Amino acid sequence: MVLAAGASRRFGTQKLVALLVLGCEHEAVRRALLGLPLRLVVNDRWRDGMSASIAAGLAALAPATRGALIVLGDQPGVSAGMLDEIMVAHEASPDSIIVPAYRGVRGNPVLFPASLFGEVMAKSGDTGAREIVVHHGGRVRQLDFDVPMPLDIDTSADLLRYAP
Repeated sequence: MVLAAGASRRFGTQKLVALLVLGCEHEAVRRALLGLPLRLVVNDRWRDGMSASIAAGLAALAPATRGALIVLGDQPGVSAGMLDEIMVAHEASPDSIIVPAYRGVRGNPVLFPASLFGEVMAKSGDTGAREIVVHHGGRVRQLDFDVPMPLDIDTSADLLRYAP
C-alpha cells in the first residue's frame, strides 16, 4: 500500500505528481499510473491525515490478506531490494511488525500483520501507526540496513536534492 493522499502543503503542489509526471491531484496520479497492475483507492478523508489513508487502504484489502506493507509515496529512495527483504521477513515471522532501521534509526516502510489491522484502522490524525509499533514493541522485528535513511520529499528543494 503506497500512501499518496496528502495535500503536499510544504511542497506547494501535489508532490507525487511532480515525482511522476506533470499535473495535479489524484486524477493526474491515476493517469500517470494507467496501465500498471495496480488497484487504486481514493481516500475521500485525506484531510484527516495519514491514518485515514492507511484505514482506507486496509479497508480495501481482501479478507484473506495476511499483512500490509505501508510505503510512503514521498520516499522514493526505498529500493525494491529493501521491500523484498521486508516481505521475506514477514513470511518468516507472519505475526511480527516488520520495521526497517537505517544505520540504527527506525523508519519506513512498515509491514503490519493482519492481526493488527483493526487497531491500525482505529488510529486518527497524521501520525500514521507509529504508536502501534511502540505499543507492540515485543512483536517488532527490526531489519537493519547499512544505508542512510531514504530522503522524504517534502519540498521542491528536497526533490532537486533527490534527483538521481
